Amino acid sequence: MRIFIAFFLLTFSAFCFSQKSLSALLKQYNDKSLPYISVQELAMHNTDAIILDTREFEEYAVSHLKGAIYVGYDFFDIDTIINRIKDKGQPIVVYCSLGIRSETIGEKLKEAGYKNVKNLYGGIFEWKNKGFEVYNSKEKITDSIHAFSKTWSKWLKKGKPILLD
Repeated sequence: MRIFIAFFLLTFSAFCFSQKSLSALLKQYNDKSLPYISVQELAMHNTDAIILDTREFEEYAVSHLKGAIYVGYDFFDIDTIINRIKDKGQPIVVYCSLGIRSETIGEKLKEAGYKNVKNLYGGIFEWKNKGFEVYNSKEKITDSIHAFSKTWSKWLKKGKPILLD
């Protein structure tokens, strides 16, 4: 029985990570509970959106979008957001590496009453893949992107993937 379960898990994992497109990957993991905003839309619009980075701090420190506010994932605290963003109609864009964790955080924002939350399609990986700038902890432009894991790093086509222990 254990061999069957191990075989199943390995097969399932291989299937999950052999996606042919970002669209298929996001469709597999997300339920589109938030509307997406493309990296081009976010970059080209002179937006007043608050940008929230929903990755872990070590990922944010390696690189993040300019002006992004670190909110984390594992230790995300909705009360901190409620105290910081009073206007629940304020446009908010959440992002992570690819747009999977950020959907979860965006759902929590919606549950707290925020009305205008969008998920960055493809996350910081897609942002960098499209040639847009990211910034390190010293707010200097960098080519480094925390790749989250070796498996997920395949989605980063441009920039320098960084894996920290």
